[in-house]
Amino acid sequence: MKKIVIDKDSKGTIASYWAISLVLAIAAILLIKPLWILIPILVFLAVFAFFVFWFHRVPEREIPEGDDSLVTAVADGKIVVVGKALEPEYFKEERMQVSIYMNFFDVHVNFWPITGEVSYYKYHPGKYLLAFHPKSSEKNEHSSSVVRNARGEVFFKQIAGTFARRIVCYSKEGMKVERGKQCGIIKFGSRIDMYLPLDAEILVHEGELTVGGVTKIARLK
Repeated sequence: MKKIVIDKDSKGTIASYWAISLVLAIAAILLIKPLWILIPILVFLAVFAFFVFWFHRVPEREIPEGDDSLVTAVADGKIVVVGKALEPEYFKEERMQVSIYMNFFDVHVNFWPITGEVSYYKYHPGKYLLAFHPKSSEKNEHSSSVVRNARGEVFFKQIAGTFARRIVCYSKEGMKVERGKQCGIIKFGSRIDMYLPLDAEILVHEGELTVGGVTKIARLK
């Protein structure tokens, strides 16, 4: 049986939600007498507590083999954008954009897309628009990271959604990273934008479901 690993930055979050659930459960037991009302409330609180725990797990993944040209998904989710777009922050020119929407039930641990060195990182405070909103990429709270290797650079944003109120990113300029290893976590529904060179071979299409660290997104030339 595989060991369940919990994200190292989420143990406090889990403890807080469990404490709230416990307080509500005790209050319900003391204040609500009819069992037909009490039992569903207690079941709901127990399921919610388990979901919070399960949500913050770090899944064990089999990372596909490949050289420095292979780009894999930063996150689990659904691809909602594939196409050319202006990247205004780092490249300041047109790139191939691949965006992944993470719903409330997806694993929210994030993974490095390529093996290389972090060449850029910046945290941007912001709003909490719905992750599907066209302006969420620019206006929402997000972290921007660029990883570089001999084949090129991949820029990705971890973008907060309406319910995501904390982004954890391990990026530090100059650090060496390995494709498929954890690079952070976004807590609750959110989105990832990836920007790739225009000549990259895109291996996915809009509507496709991704598995972070596993799904092959592109190959760099």
